[in-house]
Amino acid sequence: MLMAQITDIHLGFDPDNPAEFNRKRLDQALRQICEMTPQPDLLLATGDLVDRGDQDSYRRLENALSVVPFPVYMCLGNHDMRKPFCKQFPDVPTVDGFVQYEIDDGPLRLLFLDTLEEGRHGGAFCEVRAKWLADRLAEKPDRPTILVFHHPPVESGIAWMNTHPDEPWVSVLRDTIAGHDQIKAMITGHLHRNISTWFEGASLSVCASTAPQVAFDLAPIDPENPDGRNMIVADPPAIALHWWNGQQLISHFETAEEHVMLARYDDNLQPLVRALLAERPDGASGK
Repeated sequence: MLMAQITDIHLGFDPDNPAEFNRKRLDQALRQICEMTPQPDLLLATGDLVDRGDQDSYRRLENALSVVPFPVYMCLGNHDMRKPFCKQFPDVPTVDGFVQYEIDDGPLRLLFLDTLEEGRHGGAFCEVRAKWLADRLAEKPDRPTILVFHHPPVESGIAWMNTHPDEPWVSVLRDTIAGHDQIKAMITGHLHRNISTWFEGASLSVCASTAPQVAFDLAPIDPENPDGRNMIVADPPAIALHWWNGQQLISHFETAEEHVMLARYDDNLQPLVRALLAERPDGASGK
């Protein structure tokens, strides 16, 4: 099973511009995903779908995603707003007013969580949302499960984007998933950077954004002393590809750009490919 991911699209950051920079970057990422071989089974769009939570931006998002020939599953981030999102995408399930749902089809069960608290930049996960997750996990304790949500519940090292491990919502999430070994991985966004780590015994992958990205800087930051550091950079739009091999999730991070090609698979490289594959226990097979 192969899952593509985009995140932090921030469509509508430049709302009156028909040639919006973020829309161009989104289209570039979608074009690369749709032209992939093999084609992904589905696309995850993990929050901050639009920048201002407005209806027109969600309408334009639906238009942009219409080119994708396989299912698209979304969750909400801190820039989203539930009411206009649900109006534009009425088929996305909700429960108790939150955009939380499951997709249980194929080798994996996907549980989509709502970590949005409108008006707050960081994440949230209340007892109502936690009960829904606990009930779903209790239903199928042996089913390999992936959690998909926006806010990573870990410190990233980037001071102005950090989540503190003592934030109440992190504790609620941690307590809810404790002991559930069927959770094989978590897929998130929010940080506008590619990051890999662990949380409560499961791998945690953070995909960088299709919108402009956060500059890499692990130095402490003083809210009273602007020091001129880089904050946002226009690196190429990012995508992730999450491959389930039957036992574990392997995450690849890619950029949507024209790569400078230094070598291709031709007669000159065929001996190398044969030798590498012949070393495998299953013999010379690249499948």
